This record gives sequence, C-alpha cells and structure tokens, in this order.
Amino acid sequence: MVVKYAKDNRYSEAGISTHDRSILKATAATVLQDIATEARHFNVIGIDEGQFFPDVVEFSEQMAKAGKTVIVAALDGTFQRKPFGRVLELVPLAESVVKLTAVCMNCANDAPFTKRLGAETAIEVIGGQESYMAACRECFDKVPETKSKIPTTPPPSPPRTSNLPPV
Repeated sequence: MVVKYAKDNRYSEAGISTHDRSILKATAATVLQDIATEARHFNVIGIDEGQFFPDVVEFSEQMAKAGKTVIVAALDGTFQRKPFGRVLELVPLAESVVKLTAVCMNCANDAPFTKRLGAETAIEVIGGQESYMAACRECFDKVPETKSKIPTTPPPSPPRTSNLPPV
C-alpha cells in the first residue's frame, strides 16, 4: 500500500509522482490513522511526504508492531534547515535509515538541503522546482531566493575523487 499526503495534488489526485511524471497509485490521507484499517490488509506500507503527517510516528510504530514493513519517504529538514514535522522522531524507532541527497541545482554537488525560492514563510507550502531548489551548503547560503538566478538545468557534475590509491 502506498499512502500520499492528500493536499499534494501537483501531478495526480490518485497517486504519487516522480518529478518526471511517472505515477504510482496511492491512497490519499491527511491523517494516517484514517487509513489504518485498510493498511492492515497489506504487508508493506509506503508513506510519501511523511513530514506532513501529524501522526506518522504513532502510525508507523503501530503498523510495525502489527508485523508490517513501513517505509517512510520524507524530508528531514525544512527550508529553514530545522526539523520537519515529526520525521526525526522516527529515527530511534527505525530498523534502518537511509538519508539520500539530491543534486545541487546551482553547482551539481551533493545537495542535502532544500532552499525555498520566494518570500513565502509558511512551513507547509507544497510545490516543485518552481518553489524549491536542492542546494549544497555553499549554494544554500549564497544563492538568492529568486528564481531568475537559478539555472533551469544544473551545470555538469564535477569530477568525483576517490580515497582509493591509484592502480
């Protein structure tokens, strides 16, 4: 079972979507407990945009104790680089945590941060590349909050270096 945040309807009302518009059918909810009965019929429960669900911790623990595999995809930090929702409360309860990074939209380095473009200050503002950019630490601080300064395609990736000795 895949669960999506009901207020996120950027690409599809009935599913979750990648940024290139591949869509997977999903059950919409704003509170996970509302779909708990349905979720019990599945062995694996995937939750997209976990940072927006106020009961993500309790629901995930409840389902895990019922023998379900729960996978939560979420941002761990806001555009202000502060904890996002209750995501960090899941870490000590999880068997496994994988933190992924995006590619900085300004310099193509690893981008662990999300920079908001524009003056909006509310935490919950659902949007895509028109509202946010993936940013490395350096670009997070130096790139202004205006879309006109952001390239539409990132520059080529810099060469990656290895700590391995030459062969």
